[in-house]
Amino acid sequence: MHLTLTAEGLLTQLGYTQTPQVLSQMKEIVENTSNFSKFSPHIPSFNDALKVEKAYIAMSNSHNYLKIKCDEDTNASNLSAFRELVNHWEKKYKLNIEKVEKKNTYYLLGVN
Repeated sequence: MHLTLTAEGLLTQLGYTQTPQVLSQMKEIVENTSNFSKFSPHIPSFNDALKVEKAYIAMSNSHNYLKIKCDEDTNASNLSAFRELVNHWEKKYKLNIEKVEKKNTYYLLGVN
C-alpha cells in the first residue's frame, strides 16, 4: 500500500498551523523537491527519529526545501548521533541532501 502525504497532512505532521501562506509555502516545497512522493511517506517517521537527537524537519525560510536541523545547543554526542542518523536515512532512502556550511542543517533536495 502506498500512502500519499499531502501538503496539508505534512504541515500537520510537522506541527505547523495551517494558514494560507504556510500552505502555499509547503506546496512550493513539494513541487520543488525532486521525486517528493517517493520519500514523503517516510518524513513523519524520520522526524520522530530526529527528535531523539534534539533535531527536526522544518520548512526553510530561505529556500523552497525542507530542512533537517539540529538544535544549536546540542551536545557533542547528540550531534554525532544526529549526523549518523541523517547519513543513515540519506543512504536508506537515496536522499539528495545538501549540508549548510558551518551549521547543523541540511536541505532535503529530493530523492535520487
